[in-house]
Amino acid sequence: MYTSSAQEKNAIDIVDLRSDTVTRPSAAMRRAMSEAEVGDDVYGEDPTVNRLQERAAEMFGREAALFVPSGSMGNLIAIKVWTQPSNEVICEQRAHINQYELASMSAIAGCMPRTTPAPDGILTWDLIEPLIRPKTYYYSQTGLVSLENTHNMHGGTVYPPAVTEDVCQRAHSAGLRVHLDGARIFNAAVALGKTAADITRNCDSVMFCLSKGLGAPVGSMLVGSSEFIQSAHIARKLLGGGMRQVGVLAAAGLIALEESPKNLHRDHENAKFLADGLAKMKGISLDPTKVMTNIVIFDVRATGRSAADICSELGKRKILSGPTDKYSIRMVTHCDVNRAGIENALAAIAEVLSARAPAAAHS
Repeated sequence: MYTSSAQEKNAIDIVDLRSDTVTRPSAAMRRAMSEAEVGDDVYGEDPTVNRLQERAAEMFGREAALFVPSGSMGNLIAIKVWTQPSNEVICEQRAHINQYELASMSAIAGCMPRTTPAPDGILTWDLIEPLIRPKTYYYSQTGLVSLENTHNMHGGTVYPPAVTEDVCQRAHSAGLRVHLDGARIFNAAVALGKTAADITRNCDSVMFCLSKGLGAPVGSMLVGSSEFIQSAHIARKLLGGGMRQVGVLAAAGLIALEESPKNLHRDHENAKFLADGLAKMKGISLDPTKVMTNIVIFDVRATGRSAADICSELGKRKILSGPTDKYSIRMVTHCDVNRAGIENALAAIAEVLSARAPAAAHS
């Protein structure tokens, strides 16, 4: 569980901007984990898990919550609860549930994604309504609407609360449930200056991650009504998500839930600083005014080099990032990267871009 001093030093030397999933548990989290009171959570007897679930439900103004191993499992559980095989799930084209969860909604829940592109990843009712299937026996029926806030692959964009409310009200009028993939919902709340409860209250279920910007080592939460969580509990067991004496992880989750949201503004400030610096570099294209949270995605086409090539060169300089397609790079700020780390990243990017591009890029 604990890293050696040499490993810690190496981790400090590296500026890891691949994702906010790479965060390491804080000293307070480690202490809480080592001292956690535990029981068998499959029997509902882990007191630390129970406290985490109760606190998550309270923070979101919901009746109940469930601790799950991952955000992907949380999303899949929600889809299974709200749909039946042969249904369709309406989501944005680049949604995480559509692109990065191994088609689990199809392979396991028996549903198909019904997608549409949306400006900045923000699905409005005008985009959703045409995707709803008519009530005809030979059509797959619409089973669920899923929103993503913040939207990962659109650079951490945030849903305006009025849009979320409008979608939920109209979906409910059409007899549809709305699930929120809120993996980074606390980032959205901080950006909007509102509580997580304020911006999610109309959604039928919400998944959020403890292991991203909040800094816990493992775990996500599902929140909703008591009835929904009872069904989700069964689905979690079906998927192999019963975790026994998991209070050792829930303890870190409690610290993350209570302490981390108040510090997310620093990650947002660092992302804005990074975006402003990148926008000044020749060959890089991005609009820094669209960077609202902790994700920066930028285009490098005009450099004449691929994203993978640039990321590889940055890696040699201990700056870690990831391509999202041939000419696009994503960088994510988090609690383990400070302003000095961002400055180091910008200097390394400038150095890489100033080097002559490989001859193949100009052929």
